[in-house]
Amino acid sequence: MRFRVDLDIFSGPLDLLFYLVRKHELNILDIPIAKVIEQYMELLEVLEAIDVNAAGDFLELASRLLETKSRLLLPQHEEQE
Repeated sequence: MRFRVDLDIFSGPLDLLFYLVRKHELNILDIPIAKVIEQYMELLEVLEAIDVNAAGDFLELASRLLETKSRLLLPQHEEQE
């Protein structure tokens, strides 16, 4: 999961923000680190609230349904002897 930052001077993934800072395209003094940390903490709270086991069960079932449907959508070729 990528961490997205929304600031007055920047909006995007955190790795892009670090890249721009390193390349001196953004002044590190202009970045409100407290706001970045606040957004990160909000993301952690959401992640803690998610029931990982239930999400995993859902993804497993959904992937099985997709596999079954994709097999049915493929052209059926009769085997020749």
